[in-house]
Amino acid sequence: MIARILIFLVCSSVLLIAAPPNVVLIVADDLGYGDLGCYGSTVNRTPHINALAASGVRFTDFHSAGPMCTPTRAAMLTGQYQQRFGRQFDGALGEAQHDQGLPHEAITLAEMLKPAGYATACFGKWHLGYQPPWLPPDQGFDEFRGLGSGDGDFHTHIDRAGREDWWHGNELEMEGGYTTELLTRYSIEFIEKNRERPFFLYLPHLAIHFPWQGPDDPPHRQKGKDYSKDKWGIIPNPADVSPHIKAMIRVLDDSVGRIVAALKERQLDRNTLVIFTSDNGGYLSYAPDFRNISSNGPLRDQKGSIYEGGHRVPTIINWPGRIQPAVTNEIAHSTDLLPTIAAITALAKDTITTDGVDLSPLLFNHETLPARMLFWRLGDKHAVRDGPWKLCINGKRTELFDLAQDIGETTNLAAQHPGRVKQLREAWDEWNANVNRSAEAVSSQ
Repeated sequence: MIARILIFLVCSSVLLIAAPPNVVLIVADDLGYGDLGCYGSTVNRTPHINALAASGVRFTDFHSAGPMCTPTRAAMLTGQYQQRFGRQFDGALGEAQHDQGLPHEAITLAEMLKPAGYATACFGKWHLGYQPPWLPPDQGFDEFRGLGSGDGDFHTHIDRAGREDWWHGNELEMEGGYTTELLTRYSIEFIEKNRERPFFLYLPHLAIHFPWQGPDDPPHRQKGKDYSKDKWGIIPNPADVSPHIKAMIRVLDDSVGRIVAALKERQLDRNTLVIFTSDNGGYLSYAPDFRNISSNGPLRDQKGSIYEGGHRVPTIINWPGRIQPAVTNEIAHSTDLLPTIAAITALAKDTITTDGVDLSPLLFNHETLPARMLFWRLGDKHAVRDGPWKLCINGKRTELFDLAQDIGETTNLAAQHPGRVKQLREAWDEWNANVNRSAEAVSSQ
């Protein structure tokens, strides 16, 4: 049976902490599994993220809840499958959902931590609502600077509909500067301001989402012009987008380094949990023209796909002096972050439910995680994971893969294992009915 698990304190070693730990959650956008040096990239050095991985736990089998932006954000912040809030969260919120957002009934990480005395901030791409009352201030965040939409020009901060999209709280407040660098500055200022109290910093970067613009690339968008068919930036050579991506990754890596340095300079690093992840896999190509964009390493396909390239993402969890360096192949998921943070911050919230599991026994004691199935849904694309086995349904096409032997999902074993296909399909149907009932309950409130 599929169960939604209540959050309880489980890791006794965490209870010895003298002060509540700070939490920094850094989320890259569209960063591929193979885009970082510590995940095998030979073109991106990423020394700061590599150092974070070398001194923390690096996951090789961590999965975003969806292969697109909005779904994973909803799941990370609530600890629940995004489909529990309605089918509009299968994919990215777009213009058709401009007046919608994450339901206020959903309890976010910020709303969980704020009553415990935490200062809370979101600096970056929200994409769970385009305007008030669907922005972070209405979801538990004391401070918000950044964009509400799915993408904006990194220099002019104009969204693809030609609107100004740079918020300070619930008010538009346009500002010059390169997006990644602005968000880093806000984050360091927040750390300094709250150095004497526990804080939760949520930093959902726009990088490396299009427009593909490094800090030295030109501005692309102007107010009042529709960019829905011209949204990727000024790309002189569409056959090789990689120079722009390399520049964006370099600044992203620098941001991580600056934030870690800010924690160390203020002697906060040994009481701060830092999580780095991505919202989905990277683009390999886009439309008929754009090529050589990102890298998903050995994985099949890209963002928007239910194959591994769409949702297996680089993830690092770091806490100096508390979490010993390791590389783990345990299977983990976006929904695991909320119950993990709840346990590590010593919060017992028996009124909050989650689809995730607490990762702290793995992080602190190297324990094996409990067996469970994971599920994905994007329109008529479905997938379910059970141990090494993964069932993918793309419309009328059914595929079964043994990821332990075939991480690239090259060999369809469905014909050889009809019983397993039936088992996994039935499990997906049960999960689908379960989340749909939850969505109906939310819509009726």
